[in-house]
This record gives sequence, C-alpha cells and structure tokens, in this order.
Amino acid sequence: MTILVTGSLALDHIMVFEDHFKNHILPDKIHMLNVSFFIPSMQRCFGGTAGNIAYNLRLLGEDPLILATVGSDFAPYSKWMENRGICQDAIMTLEDELTAQAYITTDLSDNQICAFHAGAMNRAHEARLNTVKKDISIATVSPNGKQAMLDYARDLRDAGIPAMIDPGQGLPLFNGVELMDMIEGAKIYIVNDYEWSLTQEKTGLDEGAIAERVETLVITRGEEGSWVCHGGERMLVPIAPPTEVVDPTGCGDAFRAGLIAGLERGYELETAALMGSLMGSLNVSERLTQSLEVTEDEFRQKFQEAFGEALPSA
Repeated sequence: MTILVTGSLALDHIMVFEDHFKNHILPDKIHMLNVSFFIPSMQRCFGGTAGNIAYNLRLLGEDPLILATVGSDFAPYSKWMENRGICQDAIMTLEDELTAQAYITTDLSDNQICAFHAGAMNRAHEARLNTVKKDISIATVSPNGKQAMLDYARDLRDAGIPAMIDPGQGLPLFNGVELMDMIEGAKIYIVNDYEWSLTQEKTGLDEGAIAERVETLVITRGEEGSWVCHGGERMLVPIAPPTEVVDPTGCGDAFRAGLIAGLERGYELETAALMGSLMGSLNVSERLTQSLEVTEDEFRQKFQEAFGEALPSA
C-alpha cells in the first residue's frame, strides 16, 4: 500500500539582504515604491508541500508517491528526488509551463519580501487521481491549485480512500461551502492555530461541529504543542524541544510526515502525533526544507530521549 502525497512542487530561491528593508523604504513614499536590493548570493532549493512531506516520509522509511504537475525546468528537482528514492510515477510534466517558483528575500530583521509564480501548479487538476496505478492506504490534500484540491478531496472520498485535508496557505482560496465539502468525512483535518481561526470564520462552525465531520482534528500551535481532537476528546500533544531554532520553514510539512508515517504503521494516534512533533522539531534545527538527515534508528533514539518512551516495533 502507498501513501499518496498531493500538493505543490516548487523551486525556492532564497536570498538574504544584508541590511534592513526599513533603511531603504521611505514611509512617506510607499505609494510610489521603486527600490532595488543588492543580494550577494542566492540559494536555489527544492520545496513545495508535496515535495517536503514526501522527503520527510522517506527519512522515516516510507515509500510515498507524489501526484502533482511540474514544468519544463523540473529536471534538477527530479534528479534530487531520484537520488532520495522518491517515486515520481504520478508527476505530470507540462512542457509549456514552468514549475512553481518562490523568490524569498529576508533582511537582517527576519522581515521577508516574497514573490510566488504558480506556474504548472495552477493546472494540477490535470493530474488525475484515476491515473494512479498503486493501491493507496492514505492520501494528503495539501496546498496546491484550488481546483486540484477540491477534486482530490472529492475523488478520494468517493473512492473510500482515507485523506488528510491540509489546506495550509491555500485556505484563503476557499469559501465556507467549498471548505466544508473538502473537510466532510476526512480522516484528518489539520491546520495551524491561525488557519483554525480562519476555518471557524469561513464555516461559521465551532470546534465541536467541525470535529463531528472528521475522524480527527489536529491544530498545531508551534512551541505550545498541538491539540488533537478525536472521538469527542481533546488531548494536548507536546513538542520535542529543538536543540536550536535555525529555520522554521517546512516545520509543518515535517510534522505531517511524522503523523502520517505513524498512522501508516498502525500506531496509536497520540504516538503518531508525537512522531510529528519530533519531525517538526528536527526540521527547525536545520536550514531549508529538505536538508534534514536522520536514520530510522536515530529517530527512534531521539524519540525515546524526547518523550521517555520507546516507539513500538513497526
């Protein structure tokens, strides 16, 4: 059985402006802004929610399959995935598009100016679920083109495949009716605390009403841990304190990978959520979203050190 990961694949361009934006932007001229920042170096790295989740699943010994669309410039990312053993059989290349790209400039105060080109991601709905030839045990519906997210949530439900609905930064795209249609019957609905507030605002429903429509509701809250609501009960899942906080980017994707991997192994929900907490913690201790290196044995050791208990045998 295969874990299917749907979501974006993106090329991230990371730049650091070795000064402060505020020193170069005149507040009284913001209506006629025309500035340029000299950037001495740039890193291109591989990202996107589907790529990040799949990368972390591979670290945990899982064999995920990505369903996504990419552009004609995808070859370096494809090679990276090949080297990591990530299956690309369901990735569709659109030769007349570019892969989704993010350009992120951060100043010395950690302020960011970002530009995002959706590219092939806007046509992710063209990569259909019915083209996947493997048996799927669980799937994610993560940030992607709007139509793709709606289609995948519906098609997975119709096919009886358990789904983790993970709208993330795509949440503002949906109205309340669309969001409820995606959520209905999901195995997991997972959001951070801000996205949870937005979910309630869009749907007009409280925690109890939404929890009744899904098997499990997960609300991540950064350093305060996560709320996991299941079967009418709510439990607080703690974080695993990171050795240091270097870069929080991609922490949520790592959490999702740990959670899914735990459920795939048949672990109790709390244990799976603790795996998510540890993966998120390990991720924030590294720079960029696909740079963590940890073996399964090392992960088991870190789990026992963090939570005082051993992971069950797989």
